[in-house]
Amino acid sequence: MPELPEVETYRRLLDELLVPQTLVAFEVLDAHVLATPEDELRHALVGTTVTGTRRLGKNCFLELSTGQVLALHFGMTGDVGAYRHDHDRPRFTRVAFHLSNGLRVAFIDPRKFGRIRLAASQEEFSKAKKLGPDALAITAAQLQQALSKRKQAIKPLLLDQAITAGLGNWIVDEVLFQARIHPERPANSLSIEHFNALYNAVQLVLTTAIEHEAVYRYFPASFLIHAREWDISSTPETTNHLNCPIHSDTIIDKTYVGGRATYTCPVCQPPYNH
Repeated sequence: MPELPEVETYRRLLDELLVPQTLVAFEVLDAHVLATPEDELRHALVGTTVTGTRRLGKNCFLELSTGQVLALHFGMTGDVGAYRHDHDRPRFTRVAFHLSNGLRVAFIDPRKFGRIRLAASQEEFSKAKKLGPDALAITAAQLQQALSKRKQAIKPLLLDQAITAGLGNWIVDEVLFQARIHPERPANSLSIEHFNALYNAVQLVLTTAIEHEAVYRYFPASFLIHAREWDISSTPETTNHLNCPIHSDTIIDKTYVGGRATYTCPVCQPPYNH
């Protein structure tokens, strides 16, 4: 699933391709991804200029010269691409934006879980979707204010997009590993030092992932993601394990927290004892 780092990579590409181009046609090849009626989208888009791009969490926004925004959510398998002729159109293109310079920008989505929606503004969209502050913009104080009175386990709370937008499952595992916090630890048991460590880990993980365009094999050896990817690549006939990058003699545990697969180091992230 495209997470915040992937979406930021898409946003930067869309910014290069679309700004400041005028949309001359809106081609719909599969309306499953449209959350706004096709005719309404075409009327709003054709003839307008894309003036900028923004991102909040896993959502990307195209700012239009009318003042409206087009919100793009990439679902499980969404991507973007560019082409000029039909025979070069990427497979699984669901929507194509035709630009005044002759280029076409594709919204690609094999599984069709992505969504394209027109909104009056990013703020209106965020309010309707009940999205919290972007994970890259949230402060340690905001994290503490939002979480310090919650009795729930910290991992499901970090996954709650109403608390902070953009943290997905592998990112939260990595953040908690880097912060040395067990995913089942109650949020209200965390100290100021823990919240500072949590904030620093969010910044480290997201900026690293964006820097490497979410290509995980290029991440530092000190990242837990390598153990996670190793396990995910296992076949039913084999069980792959990888040791903690900090404690080389300790095998990473795989459990489920809040119904989500969760990877932890039992030494770096000891269970919380009251």
